Amino acid sequence: MVIIYFLLFIYGCIFGSFFNVVGLRVPVMKSIVIPRSSCVNCGHKLRAYELIPVISYLIQKGKCRGCQSRISPIYPIFELLTGILFATAPLFIGWSGELVVALTLISMFMIIIVSDIHYMIIPDKILIWFAGIFLLERIFWPLTPWWNSILGAVTGFVLLLTIALVSKGGMGGGDVKLYALLGFVLGFKLVLLSFFLSTLFGAVIGGLAMLLKIVKRKQPIPFGPFIAAGTLTAYYWGSDLIDLYLQFLNQGF
Repeated sequence: MVIIYFLLFIYGCIFGSFFNVVGLRVPVMKSIVIPRSSCVNCGHKLRAYELIPVISYLIQKGKCRGCQSRISPIYPIFELLTGILFATAPLFIGWSGELVVALTLISMFMIIIVSDIHYMIIPDKILIWFAGIFLLERIFWPLTPWWNSILGAVTGFVLLLTIALVSKGGMGGGDVKLYALLGFVLGFKLVLLSFFLSTLFGAVIGGLAMLLKIVKRKQPIPFGPFIAAGTLTAYYWGSDLIDLYLQFLNQGF
């Protein structure tokens, strides 16, 4: 069993490297295959042994083999994070068909995080691609009851659209479409919890960032990473969190 978790970690690191390329290229309408990956400073074309997730970065001591410029540590960190999320997913979901949904959800979020951080965009192409995948997966592994997915999609869309209209641009169109898709995957209750947790994480971390002067007031902050954190928290522990909240209410009254 340990070997399986290790393989999931390795696959996660490999896919994490690929997701990074997708997140960087798709928003600017570039092919994810051509041209080959290269150094952003000198244009040195990376060879196969320079593209091994995490390991190549460590061997090269975080520097380009061509010009010796520093390589952003974001790349190995992102690869490691994807590997960890892949490997730990079975601990929360179990070894069932739903694990496929979980890995797909993680994959989508990894691409969205890269895109949102770099360009403040959640590309429609990414959402459309994953919408097709999630539709097939929910046919094989539906929520109970089956219409929970439809109710969740409508709820996610209407909730975020209302906020976008009221805030007059405070919430992007990509966020609205993303939450419609998340509602389809999570269902009614969990998509509401996902939005609450995402907003909470965003407010706390964003507030700390401003307090520490990492970002300026009124400076736009990518919401994608907070949506990913809030959604995965709701997806893994949502039922337990809702039960705790209901118990708290019952004790209070």
